[in-house]
Amino acid sequence: MDSSTPVNWEALDAVVIDFAKSENLIEDSSSSSSSTAAALSPSSSSYHSRLIIRQIRHSLETGAVDAAVDLLRFHAPSILNDHRILFRLHKQKFVELLRKGTTEDRDSAIHCLRTALAPCALDAYPEAYEEFKHVLLAFIYDKDDKTSPVANEWSERRRLDLAGFLSSMLRAHLNAYDPIFSMTLRYLISIHRAYCLRQGITSPISDLTERLLLEDRDPPATPQDILYEAPPFDEVDIQALAHAVELTRQGAIDSLRFAKGDLFLAFQNELGRMRLDVPLLDQLVREYCVYRGIVDSASGKQPIQEPVKLNQQNPGYCSSRDCSLELDCNASKHSDGETSVTNAQMDCSPENNADVTSMRGIDFDVRYASELTSIHEDCSTSGSQQLDDPSVLQRTRLPGSGERSKRKRWRGRYDDNSYMPNASSEEHSEQEHSTNSTVSTLLKEKQGSDVSNVEDKYEVLLGMKELASKGMAAEAVEEVNAIDSNFFVQNSVLLFQLKQVEFLKLVSSGDYNAALKVACSHLGPLASSDPALLKPLKETLLALLRPNEEALGNSLPLHALAASLQVAVGRRLGVEEPQLMKIMRATLHTHTEWFKLQMCKDRFEGLLRIDSLKEVNTPSLAPVSTTKSYADSCTNGSSQATVSSGTRMSEDGSSPAPDSSRDVVCDEGAILKVMEFLALPRADAIHLLAQYNGNAETVIQQIFA
Repeated sequence: MDSSTPVNWEALDAVVIDFAKSENLIEDSSSSSSSTAAALSPSSSSYHSRLIIRQIRHSLETGAVDAAVDLLRFHAPSILNDHRILFRLHKQKFVELLRKGTTEDRDSAIHCLRTALAPCALDAYPEAYEEFKHVLLAFIYDKDDKTSPVANEWSERRRLDLAGFLSSMLRAHLNAYDPIFSMTLRYLISIHRAYCLRQGITSPISDLTERLLLEDRDPPATPQDILYEAPPFDEVDIQALAHAVELTRQGAIDSLRFAKGDLFLAFQNELGRMRLDVPLLDQLVREYCVYRGIVDSASGKQPIQEPVKLNQQNPGYCSSRDCSLELDCNASKHSDGETSVTNAQMDCSPENNADVTSMRGIDFDVRYASELTSIHEDCSTSGSQQLDDPSVLQRTRLPGSGERSKRKRWRGRYDDNSYMPNASSEEHSEQEHSTNSTVSTLLKEKQGSDVSNVEDKYEVLLGMKELASKGMAAEAVEEVNAIDSNFFVQNSVLLFQLKQVEFLKLVSSGDYNAALKVACSHLGPLASSDPALLKPLKETLLALLRPNEEALGNSLPLHALAASLQVAVGRRLGVEEPQLMKIMRATLHTHTEWFKLQMCKDRFEGLLRIDSLKEVNTPSLAPVSTTKSYADSCTNGSSQATVSSGTRMSEDGSSPAPDSSRDVVCDEGAILKVMEFLALPRADAIHLLAQYNGNAETVIQQIFA
């Protein structure tokens, strides 16, 4: 599995910041009225609704049914008009009163039975009255009797199912969905698991994904009126939803029915059912934010306060594993932060240098192919005597106080009691998550030494990232050499790329002599020692033949180069890259490979910003026309078609690679018909259609002939 997959880190910064702001995890240190601004922000109402849902969930999981009903009555009274839900709440309250075991509570249970449960059972749903009579057996059989007819009624699993079902209903009712990042992570990890399982390979991030995305899902929300006639939904939508979130066909139909036929809303509802380990997610986000300079690293002087990690052996404890953080979407099915993902700029991101970022010439095929090698081959300990020298670290050009003042302060979920640590679980939580945070790990290793040295290392890395992202390549090289003069011996490709930036900057300014000096002194010798660099060297030199305005062609992804430099230098300083970066590389790679197998385009990648996370400027990649032709072959809706001629995908995934002289366009309806009648996977159905000119009837006749 290729973990060197390029990722648009600037796009990831944007969605992570949107997530942290939407969940009130960070506060702006430069604003004295941040709380007022948060109260007036568009996402504040959605956050408040998500908080209410978590409180209701927590109440039900702990057996406090009256508290949950009070919250529902105050914040979502119309939910209680649904007698299906009301009956289940009354029944659970009856069981919880009996569970307490006192005479007073037993009397209260009888009162609940007479005044609430029995009347509601008459018209809740057809099976309700039978369930009512059955639960009366709880008077006779003890809660600890695992063989009793009502053992399932006594089970605490009933609490969890009811809490999850209400969470699913309330998400849609209150329009309280999670931020885009949380939804995207669920989706990418679920596809990553499916891909690894199908290909029979071991995931390099399984230790993280298994803990982050839990196996259990919340029960689905169900429409109040169950219709049994044929669904009025396009089969393409049904299949797209079923395959995207691993539903049965009937499950997809029910989900679309609840969403009144809105495919994307149904998709969001189903993703919301997937459960994340929220404390672990917060930990990963904080680690990434510190590393990227979004959050002030000074907060790393104190150990990260770990949210509670509850005992997975006890089904009654679920609140901290609550994965029902719902998508932060407005009435038009988009998240509160969706606009900000597209338009907002990172407060801490460097300004773009127009004279540099518009330059062309770096062959990023070489950069991406060698990124992993250039980082992981760096095993030398040369220069290590310099790494902990304060004078060397202080010499590096760190971002000014102005840059640092733009960073946020980490706030955490201090207003959400569902995730507050307690004395009984704090030790377990610290042990469970301590290895997940670079900040925590470094601080632990530095006990007894100067902690400020750890913070200095972060500032060194951020300073180098700033220099590289602003196109100040010569200065970046100088600072790296000051830390370790042998660094570029093991990272020659990074040096080549930085010198390319320096060369193109000099050409852009008209200083051709200095540019040629850089080419002769650095680019030429590096290309001589690595033949793979000859092609980008030639393309770089072409800048000399064009007028300045023509030389400034495609933009140069300086931020991607800056991120590569930060990771490589960080490893030399003993600072591992954030776990979140590893997750995104691996899951975006498997997302691409998965849809190569499916031979179609992901209909939901635009909604989840996956397309923007993959958008890294690569001038030497396939032309736009090639990419567009592939996208056009898998358009959305019932007109979706797949180009096939043997339908063997090309290695770069840009378009299907024909292995016959004639292309066959397979209509999506024909693909679905063959899949349904012959119970075949999508790819096999396409292969069969390709053999019979895309005619589904002919394929079916030939198989059954």
